[in-house]
Amino acid sequence: MAVQCLIVDDSRDFLRAARTLLEREGLTITGVASTSADALREAELLRPDVVLVDVSLGAESGIVLARRLVAGPAQEATVILISTRSEAEIADLIALSRAAGFLPKSELSADAIRGFLDGS
Repeated sequence: MAVQCLIVDDSRDFLRAARTLLEREGLTITGVASTSADALREAELLRPDVVLVDVSLGAESGIVLARRLVAGPAQEATVILISTRSEAEIADLIALSRAAGFLPKSELSADAIRGFLDGS
């Protein structure tokens, strides 16, 4: 089964690079979004298996978005927070997000995402 993924990040360069990497590694990127409104709309429309959400979305909070996704259109999806910041630096925020967990952008890979889906 192909894993369908929605990527939410305010950096077009990161969206492009992450899409290329993850598709090359076998994930299906069903969509990308750069704002909370776009992410909520895309999650409702696409029903992805995984939603990757950047902790910082410009003036918006990825933490708040993760909570909204988990409570709404992405209830069935695995929501994973991503960031260039370290997990230790934002551990309290991650705990409040209701996301499945955290993945540093430097460690982003299809295998890491599959690890969340497998519960490992």
